[in-house]
Amino acid sequence: MPKSPRTTPETTEVVADPANDKRQRRRRSTEEKLRILAEADRCEGRGEVSALLRREGIYSSHLFTWRKQLKSGGRAALEGKAPGRKPTRDDRDRLIEKLEREKAQLARKLLIAEKLVELQGKAHEILGIALPRVEDDERR
Repeated sequence: MPKSPRTTPETTEVVADPANDKRQRRRRSTEEKLRILAEADRCEGRGEVSALLRREGIYSSHLFTWRKQLKSGGRAALEGKAPGRKPTRDDRDRLIEKLEREKAQLARKLLIAEKLVELQGKAHEILGIALPRVEDDERR
């Protein structure tokens, strides 16, 4: 009787390495980019640039882009940019939003206070209690 695959002690299961679960982009520092560009400029023989590209793990488009950035913006243009979306709002816009939220909260509190004063007036009216006048408070 053949053994079932579950009971065999030897399995040919391939287990993935958890370290390779997430691939990440290669990030090169400005110094690395400048070093690679200088080395590419020194290449004279046939196939030397291709060997450099293979050794560094980059494409020829990287060299083209880095040279273009260096020419247009200098060393600062080669600096890496933060990944992700760029902020659409600046500090002024955030301050305006904060002040608008505070204004809305204060407007709600004012409405509640006005309704409470109105309710007190109605309660005094129902109970037949005379409300103090504003002029009376000012004379004191």
